[in-house]
Amino acid sequence: MYPQLDAIYKDLHAHPEIAFQEQRTAARLAAEMRKIGFEVTEKVGKTGIVAIYKNGAGPTVLVRTEMDALPMEEKTGLPYASKVAAAHSCGHDVHMTAWLGAARTLVALKSQWKGTLMFIGQPAEETVSGAKAMLDDGLFKRFGKPDYAFALHSWPLAYGRIGYNSGAVSSNSDAIEITFKGRGGHGSAPDKALDPITIAARFVVDVQTVISREKDPKEFGVVTIGAINGGTVGNIIPDTVKVRGTIRSYSPAVREKILAGVRRVANASAAMADAPAPEVELIPGGVAIDNDDALVTRTEGVLKQAFGEAQVFRMPAMTASEDFSLFVNQGVPGMFFFTGVYDPQAVAQADKGGKPLAFNHSPFYAPVPEPSIKTAAQAMTLAVMNVMNGSAAKP
Repeated sequence: MYPQLDAIYKDLHAHPEIAFQEQRTAARLAAEMRKIGFEVTEKVGKTGIVAIYKNGAGPTVLVRTEMDALPMEEKTGLPYASKVAAAHSCGHDVHMTAWLGAARTLVALKSQWKGTLMFIGQPAEETVSGAKAMLDDGLFKRFGKPDYAFALHSWPLAYGRIGYNSGAVSSNSDAIEITFKGRGGHGSAPDKALDPITIAARFVVDVQTVISREKDPKEFGVVTIGAINGGTVGNIIPDTVKVRGTIRSYSPAVREKILAGVRRVANASAAMADAPAPEVELIPGGVAIDNDDALVTRTEGVLKQAFGEAQVFRMPAMTASEDFSLFVNQGVPGMFFFTGVYDPQAVAQADKGGKPLAFNHSPFYAPVPEPSIKTAAQAMTLAVMNVMNGSAAKP
């Protein structure tokens, strides 16, 4: 089936759509899944799709793909590159194509398993809001709660390789939105004003002590300030300064410690200048994905059998965030794993200090389609069949 999948992949890559605008993408996936024999419901959680295939009594297994692209320019120079102000620079086009490949393979092998497939096309993963939208639209109430859930993600590994872990495999994310208040005035007379820029600057520096001096150094935690907006020209002190950033963590305890520390340092920075209290918004984002240990152990064996011990390995959690966690946090054992996309020689050279590989979200992110898609589709098929059959499925 690969030639058909290749055409679909290149079409999806060339026509990316950002969060909650995946109209064309969702329609294409829905049409393909209907051809395979799935019952498809569209517009679940705005632009999401749910495809169901029933094959007798057995477990219900959820397989998720994301559909959205990033609002950025692609710079790969590929003949099928995006020509619009969006790009599949996170590999969701690989995920969608492998999702279709796994669906086709599972239906072709339906004599070897029993149960129900729940394949979902999720919108708005990049804004960590699509999973919530689907759940709020009654995903599990309308279509049933699955017994297992799987998702995969492309990663700058050599194609043919599969990485995973038990426990946390992604981070919690929280957005920082703080407005520091002052009193505007002339730059030549700062004593007649109250400078919010110096307050914001103090906060940006001091908040890192929450990470270096309050958090357990063995635990992961990051506070990054990515934007400071305030003022218009060099000789005017503004009234306000807005600071934006992100917080990442794995454990709930570390998350709470950092959130409390950010809020405390923001208020203290203003109090030191005798300024009004700032407006502090700490906006929850993605929740860390917690892979089910029993499911990981069960799946690990069949993947190693199929791909070889050297190609299948445990890897540290990524520091990025995902909202697949919302599905598994409904009490569904889940496994999120990573599949490689680059030529093994290019990876080896990069590891030795050669040309760096473009990471996810880079405008130069360019997976090698055929081996990347084949590996992902086969791995997902095996993972699903393994829980359907209760024993290791053959590739």
